[in-house]
Amino acid sequence: MGLDTYVNTYGNECKRRFGRRLKKLTLDAGFSCPNRDGTLGRGGCTFCNVQSFNQSDANLGIAAQLASQKLPAAEPGTPYLAYFQAYTSTYGDYEVLQRQYREAVAERDIVGLFVGTRPDCVPDSVLALLASYQQQGLEVWLELGLQSANDDTLRRINRGHGFDAYADAVRRARRHGLKVCTHLILGLPGENHGDFIDTHKKVLDLGVDGLKLHPLHIVSGSTMARQWQAGRLEPVTLEDYAFSAAELIRHTPAQVLFHRVTAYAKRPMLLAPDWCSYRWKGQMAILDSLQALGGQGHYTDTPYRAVSDSCGHG
Repeated sequence: MGLDTYVNTYGNECKRRFGRRLKKLTLDAGFSCPNRDGTLGRGGCTFCNVQSFNQSDANLGIAAQLASQKLPAAEPGTPYLAYFQAYTSTYGDYEVLQRQYREAVAERDIVGLFVGTRPDCVPDSVLALLASYQQQGLEVWLELGLQSANDDTLRRINRGHGFDAYADAVRRARRHGLKVCTHLILGLPGENHGDFIDTHKKVLDLGVDGLKLHPLHIVSGSTMARQWQAGRLEPVTLEDYAFSAAELIRHTPAQVLFHRVTAYAKRPMLLAPDWCSYRWKGQMAILDSLQALGGQGHYTDTPYRAVSDSCGHG
């Protein structure tokens, strides 16, 4: 049995609503980030090198980027999701955002619009714009990169905002009727299993429609790469990540959709941890724990397990 047996995945939701899993077509619209262009700071978050996950070319137009990723042998009319992924995809003049989003959803086979951004870069005008596409019948998700609810951690990684900015963005998105998917990183410097639990509780208490869990990657070109090379940063182990991720999944209400439970990166961009270079290794370790102790929603009314409750952790 696979992950879908134990987790309410977005892939399963697509099969229920559209009759099939849907491929996301990732887009780079040439947006920047206030934490890079000097508005908030320079250099970005300490973990970030956007090229570690961005596979799109901002020099191509939106239509060309979409066309380059469509499945060559797909049947005519195969539906896709447009995903504005690179940098901060709500950070720009309203007219520019509107033009970019409109070009993406104008494609007849695009049935959904996903927009990744920071919680401090979502003015009400943009939320209303995204809601207008939802009202036209498109599947619309606002993806907010929170990473941690711990303000000390957010300062340490040079995030440029605190948890209050995230809480404000979620409340306003809900007023516009938008679905929110929150990104969380497990393994940030100075954090442990207890911090992951605290972040998870705060996000669930505020209300969320989807979650993406991500192990910390040390990627070349990032500030953390220099810290790791200097021996000042210890990446999360597969065992610890799988334990924490599975525990958060078990304590997540059944209606929340998991868009991702782990991630991998390719070398030479990935420096550490080594297990993140294998596509399925993290997912299989999480699945083993879910099979042994229960899946999503299994323990929503019981305490989270501490690391010491699991043999091999201490």
